[in-house]
Amino acid sequence: MEPNIGITKDNLKKQYDLLSVVLSDEMALYVKTRKFHWNVSGQSFMELHKLFEEQYNELEEIIDLVAERIGKLGGKAIGTMEEFSNLTRIKENPNTYPVQKAMITELLGDHETVIAELRKDIDIADENDDAGTADLLTQILQQHETIAWILRRYLA
Repeated sequence: MEPNIGITKDNLKKQYDLLSVVLSDEMALYVKTRKFHWNVSGQSFMELHKLFEEQYNELEEIIDLVAERIGKLGGKAIGTMEEFSNLTRIKENPNTYPVQKAMITELLGDHETVIAELRKDIDIADENDDAGTADLLTQILQQHETIAWILRRYLA
């Protein structure tokens, strides 16, 4: 049954598509952060190992919120690596295992990409008369800003 929540059917479809891209970005960043958590080494190993764990746990919560938002709007959340890979705006680097500073730099760049894209996505949600999604995306943007700030401090 389609929701009758003051958003047109066409705009709901646009929101599913938009949120699927956001979900894909979050999933790609989650996987990359997890990879770095598994593979970090060096002098600050334990500190970065724990930091990356905190960050991928936060991303996991974001992923769940975005998927649930799709469901609240009457859509179905995608859920395969192929679907995520086809939609994400995050660049993957298979078979590469950077050193600590490069890991932090790469994650910072990815979070900044997500922040910039979320700013555009919030505008689209507003254009589609979906204040709930715009609000959720604003909260997610703020979480990414905090993570980016923390990563940036490691590079100062």
